[in-house]
Amino acid sequence: MDIHAVLKSLPHRFPFLLVDRVLDVVPGESIRALKNVTINEPFFPGHFPKHPVMPGVLIIEALAQAAAILSFETLGTTPDEDSVYYLCGIDNTRFKKPVTAGDQLILEVELLRNVRGIWRYSARARVDDKVVTETELLCAVRPS
Repeated sequence: MDIHAVLKSLPHRFPFLLVDRVLDVVPGESIRALKNVTINEPFFPGHFPKHPVMPGVLIIEALAQAAAILSFETLGTTPDEDSVYYLCGIDNTRFKKPVTAGDQLILEVELLRNVRGIWRYSARARVDDKVVTETELLCAVRPS
């Protein structure tokens, strides 16, 4: 799924779109996506000027955006103006290594369950095949 398909699958736009490409997706199961982290990211001038580090909350957001694509692919739909995809919970999160300019984040999300519109995922972000972040996410689609 290239950037054009990602834009159709998510309501996010620059500077908050954090998925550049979907490498593979199995509806109802899992997704692998990527985020190219460049020195031009709008957060780097302030986080931190002499040692640019991607904020952990944005890594979590990138994982949540990949999870949203998985959810919409599973439902066979796309987001619309009448609904919002919310990140509802973050559990068991660990940041194992900083993510810096020039890294390529591989976002891996597995669907654990969907009960009454609440989606639970296991998610990992990798750089060079090393886990840099792992977490569990809770998300929901609700009317806007």
